[in-house]
Amino acid sequence: MFRILHEPLPECIVSLQTVQWWTVKLKFQAPQFNLQFLIAISSLTSLLRTFNARNQLFSWSHSATTPLDTLERKSFEIKWQVSTCFRCIGMGVPTVTAARILKGQLSGQSGEETQLEMDKFPFVSLAKTYNTNAQVPDSAGTATAYLCGVKANEGTVGVSAAAVRSQCNTTEGNEVTSILRWAKDAGKSVGIVTTTRVNHATPSAAYAHSVDRDWYSDNEMPAEALQAGCKDIARQLFENIPNIDVIMGGGRKYMFPKNRSDVEYPGVAKHSGTRKDGRDLVQEWIDKTKDKKGHYVWNKKQLLSLNPNNVDYLLGLFEPGDLPYDLERNSETDPSLTEMVEVAIKILRKNPSGFYLLVEGGRIDHGHHEGKAKQALHEAVEMDRAIGRASLLTSIHDTLTIVTADHSHMFNFGGYTPRGNTIFGLAPMLSDADQKPFTSILYGNGPGYKLVNGARENVSTIDYQENNYQAQAAVPLSMETHGGEDVAVFAKGPMAHLLHGVHEQNYIPHVMAYAGCIGQNREHCLSRSGTAGLHPVLSTIATLFTVTRLLC
Repeated sequence: MFRILHEPLPECIVSLQTVQWWTVKLKFQAPQFNLQFLIAISSLTSLLRTFNARNQLFSWSHSATTPLDTLERKSFEIKWQVSTCFRCIGMGVPTVTAARILKGQLSGQSGEETQLEMDKFPFVSLAKTYNTNAQVPDSAGTATAYLCGVKANEGTVGVSAAAVRSQCNTTEGNEVTSILRWAKDAGKSVGIVTTTRVNHATPSAAYAHSVDRDWYSDNEMPAEALQAGCKDIARQLFENIPNIDVIMGGGRKYMFPKNRSDVEYPGVAKHSGTRKDGRDLVQEWIDKTKDKKGHYVWNKKQLLSLNPNNVDYLLGLFEPGDLPYDLERNSETDPSLTEMVEVAIKILRKNPSGFYLLVEGGRIDHGHHEGKAKQALHEAVEMDRAIGRASLLTSIHDTLTIVTADHSHMFNFGGYTPRGNTIFGLAPMLSDADQKPFTSILYGNGPGYKLVNGARENVSTIDYQENNYQAQAAVPLSMETHGGEDVAVFAKGPMAHLLHGVHEQNYIPHVMAYAGCIGQNREHCLSRSGTAGLHPVLSTIATLFTVTRLLC
């Protein structure tokens, strides 16, 4: 049976059209054919509709796990106790390089020779980021890939490609679980830290199953979806995976009843609660964890006053929406990403079985979308600080650390700038088309496309070093778009060597599961301990494979 599952399938097995053609052919060319057999063939039509979607799901998982046994080296047999996964949203390779230069220049160096923390990782690979229905992806489909191990459609989180965006009735039966869930089920502590809303695309793929990434609360959902039983993402945060140990980020307003005034911005309507069901999800969480050393905090002072030894569960919601850019952060009220990561690790590492921590630097992406390169690059530098702090708090011997991006952006820099040129400065030349200067950093599209008297704006007449300066773009758009190229994956720790070469993005969580002996990728661990590993096989699908082979 296992052999049948893993050999290439004849085209007619997965072709709905083939079964329908055979049914028609037998009806009209062989009227004496057994009626029951014709009915059986016809019934395969509906079965194959379901099977094709499931086969695609199996295909993504199988293609991701097949290289693991081949790549395993016996010298790396130790499994990880701890896994920290840093997702730098929108951090394509040009952003990595520019952030490296900025980091060096902030410390008085020319910049190019500086090392980011991720530059020190011994293993680097590339990940192909496309969604199942998009050449250039969005963050929801990519988050599902690198957290759940299967490629998905854009705009959907925690569901396979069989789910259709915004169609609630395609959710059930197409849910996929994440590396965070696999770690929790294995007895590890788990945490999520983000600079965006905790119910934003990337973090939500770790716990939610939603056909629409924008269903932050029930206020953002259509009535028909609510009536059909679909749940908003904020609600799923607390219901789908009980007892996520650490949750930190923004998104406070999605947890409270509609129009309830925010604790930090009282009377400001845009920051008030949004929930139409009247539920107070924060209070429900407090009630559930009050006897389990649970703590809810909403500002930096409260967070840093905690003694991690006395905290087993932490919910930190520091803004109604996303956290502010690091350059604009109020250092008295909002914690930095580095501070959140440090507290999270100190809480999670108390578990002798280890932990899994997902860290998202989500505002890199927002800075690029707004054409604000300075904001985006400073977010990347802060992420680098967080990676460095995490490295100090963990050990490379039992900690697998992965740093990657979900996608890239239409961001780049060039212009033959000399060594040490400020990364936000001008190129040392004028355009030979309009005789005007230009900044080294430019976007392929976005809000930075500006005309003055019908011509390109002369950047020497404005402050292009200002924090919110929008770099010039070639094509006018209200929001800059993602890029479609591969993104880098940096890895260190146990089994990090499995991340080399070029892979599909959904390969990443399978590596983590394989290296940690969690989830479905545990057969090699059982074999080492003297127990024969059993490959999970879906018997119904295997049976369908066997039956349909008769038609080929």
